[in-house]
Amino acid sequence: MELIFATQNKNKALEIQGLLPSNTVVKTLQDINCDDDIPEDQPDLAGNALQKARYVYEKFNVNCFADDTGLEIDALDNEPGVFSARYAGPEKDSEKNMDLVLKKLADNTNRKAQFRTAIALILDGKEYLFEGKVIGEIRKQRSGAKGFGYDPIFEPENYGKTFAEMSLEEKNERSHRSRAIAALGEFLSKK
Repeated sequence: MELIFATQNKNKALEIQGLLPSNTVVKTLQDINCDDDIPEDQPDLAGNALQKARYVYEKFNVNCFADDTGLEIDALDNEPGVFSARYAGPEKDSEKNMDLVLKKLADNTNRKAQFRTAIALILDGKEYLFEGKVIGEIRKQRSGAKGFGYDPIFEPENYGKTFAEMSLEEKNERSHRSRAIAALGEFLSKK
């Protein structure tokens, strides 16, 4: 089974390929000559994932999936949420995003947070949604040099280190994205 992943990031696609059943071939937007700036203007993660998947399905008539991920912080009323990538501005600067989170939390003692990933699959015209989440907390300062986004300030519950301090293998064992992909993979293995 061939699925188009609504991303231009070949590394992200390779990572996901390794987590799906062996009879599933993941291709990217580049493989179907799509360099469109696909809209993501829905109010929630599932809405954005569905919007991207629908765009690809309707324009190219291929089985596809899309994802959207957000960091939700209790003390900030679940911000940045759907705006995680552009929290500090449209340039999607991870350092500025982390600075803004740390500034807004300042001395707040409630540092509970969760990462959530929504995956929308369109298979033969039918839509399916999968979700993965990991609960943790926001550190008071950055720690670690691996990963991307908010990884240097997010520590998964009961682990003692941030995502940015983990190897890719460690992160994949417990990340929100890998949990959502596992749900997708389980569904695909039954097809």
